[in-house]
Formats: sequence, structure tokens, C-alpha cells
Amino acid sequence: MNKLSLATIWLDGCSGCHMSLLDIDERIIQLTEKFDILYSPLIDVKEFPEKVDVTLVEGAISSDEDVEKIEMIRRNTNTLIAFGDCAVTANIPSMRNRFSLEQVLTRGYIETTPNNKVIPDEQIPKLLDKAYPVYHFVDVDIFLQGCPPSADLIFYTLTEIAEGRTPELSERARFG
Repeated sequence: MNKLSLATIWLDGCSGCHMSLLDIDERIIQLTEKFDILYSPLIDVKEFPEKVDVTLVEGAISSDEDVEKIEMIRRNTNTLIAFGDCAVTANIPSMRNRFSLEQVLTRGYIETTPNNKVIPDEQIPKLLDKAYPVYHFVDVDIFLQGCPPSADLIFYTLTEIAEGRTPELSERARFG
């Protein structure tokens, strides 16, 4: 049996979805029998591969850098999974959406720090006006809800894909 390739990426989120992926525990050995992990914050690879079968995308799209990444990932991925509520709905990162970008930056860099009261304009990605779910910028094949999705749900989803089936998530996944 040929293995599928797997990538994971963490955009604007808390890494809870990746922690839940690690909570698969010893079942991760079963996944490595079905998938080669080519790219992830969990491994030391610096460049996203040119061709990936499945990519789990954690986090919302909040910066110009996130937009570039997600567009490149979509071009290079067969099955793109919005991984967790931040990727599916923009969830916690979208809490800033009721404020203007200027208000967000002023609060973060001027009002809440005693020193260096400067809004940076170099060496950090430019924030978008709002935080957006992944589907706002690219087509998403599977929406894997949860904050974070449970280890069992992640394992089920990846196992179904490895077996050539589309995971049935309507009764298994939930927000929050």
C-alpha cells in the first residue's frame, strides 16, 4: 500500500489543535503506517512541499503572510482540511473583528506596554483588517470542527481519508 503524504500548519491560533493531534498517543504509529508527514510544526522541515495529499490547517487568516501561505498550500494540496474552529470560523482570533485595525494595534503595542510604545512596521507580518476563516481565501475540502477537535475525531478523519473514504462528520464533530 502506498502511503499518503500529510502536512500540518499552524496559522493564527493557539496550537491546541496540534496538541490534540499529539493526544492520539500510540495511535500515531498507526497513522505513520498510512501517512508520511512531510511538513508540520512538529517536525524540522522548513519548506512546504510541492505536492501533498492532505493538509491540516490550524488557525485563522489574520495577516498578509497567512494569505500567501494558505494560497500556496492550497495550490500544493489535494485535500485541505480546516482543522479546528479557528480555521473553520476564525473563532477566537475573530474577537478582534469588532474593533478597527488601528484600535487593535494601539491596544496591543501602545496601551498595554510600559516601554517601547511603538507600533512595528518592519519584521512582522502586516495584519489584515479582520481575522478570517480559511474558506474566505481558498476552497476547503473538509471542515473539522472543535476547539480543539478531539484526538479520536482527528484519528477517525485521517483514517477514513487513508482508506479512501470521505469522513462522515455531521454526527461526530461539533463546535467548541
